[in-house]
Amino acid sequence: MTHSRTPRRLALLLTVLTVLTALGSAGTATAAPGAGAQSAAKPRAGELITVELGDLTPTQAALGHDQIRYKLGRYTSTKDEERGKPNKKYDDWCEANGQGEAATVKANARLDKPQRFTCTIPLGQETAESLAAMKTVVVGPRGRLYLTDGHHTFTSFLEMPDGGAKMKIRVRVTDNLSRLDERAFWREMESRGSVWLRDADNRPITPAQLPTRLGLRAMADDPYRSLVYFTRDIGYAKPDDGPSPEFLEFFWAGWLRTQSDLDPAGYDRTDLSGYLALIEDTSRAMVALDPGTELPGTELPGSGRTAQQLGRLDAFGTEEFTSLSAPLSADKPGKVAYALSYRSTPGCR
Repeated sequence: MTHSRTPRRLALLLTVLTVLTALGSAGTATAAPGAGAQSAAKPRAGELITVELGDLTPTQAALGHDQIRYKLGRYTSTKDEERGKPNKKYDDWCEANGQGEAATVKANARLDKPQRFTCTIPLGQETAESLAAMKTVVVGPRGRLYLTDGHHTFTSFLEMPDGGAKMKIRVRVTDNLSRLDERAFWREMESRGSVWLRDADNRPITPAQLPTRLGLRAMADDPYRSLVYFTRDIGYAKPDDGPSPEFLEFFWAGWLRTQSDLDPAGYDRTDLSGYLALIEDTSRAMVALDPGTELPGTELPGSGRTAQQLGRLDAFGTEEFTSLSAPLSADKPGKVAYALSYRSTPGCR
């Protein structure tokens, strides 16, 4: 099956048309330092606000640490520049900031010095599509900003020497629920499916057990979450027929936990060929699912979705798997090679 992104993009364009209207009248707000990331004028749904990474509170307990290691391995490599491209960290920053991709990068550029690089879309000229790619927050009690998308991207920035907790980035506000007390706020977040109350072993947790900050030290490692990331566009793809469900990858990870022959512990994930074997076996198992198969859900909202609804592909993504498999010695290494390379660096978390 050929996967066109057009229907999904149209749905995303519709969801952010109000953002373009808000930009025309209100501009971008800046979170007030030392005020629990609360904007001086309480941000409304659709508003863009500039925040520090350290001001963001996670809505999930775990990350795929190997997914982060891939980004860190690539960000700290010179492979992109050797191919005549900007380092991917600048592309990722521009995308997260609603500005497309990196355009120009000075020799002394840093993530925390955005004046030293430019993006393809200038500030004030954002499109509905570029805004749809931004990470999102919900404003909670006492103005705290709860990150509802972007935990991996922002943790990658935070862990970089030129990133850190003080690094600034824009986010899009999806709602302001600061009027609610703590109990009502979390009830509302659960009803919307905007929080993942499971730990790294898929056991239920309470909101009080969520980490209070981003980072590899603060957030536990879920190897299944990394595995699902590496199978993207090989065994599944984000659905075309509308916005992806929140925490899509965690639903796939929940199903993988029921497949004993696909346990990451049963493969040598310190070796490129061993890790790739796990990814290939997992992707082929995804493709082999009947489209109507309900993936084992949880008590969380959005459980019980079918494999088709979660983006199961009709055929194994051979081309994408070939790209993923490239060793570190290649001009364009694959994601797994970068992750393993970074994992072997001194001081790697």
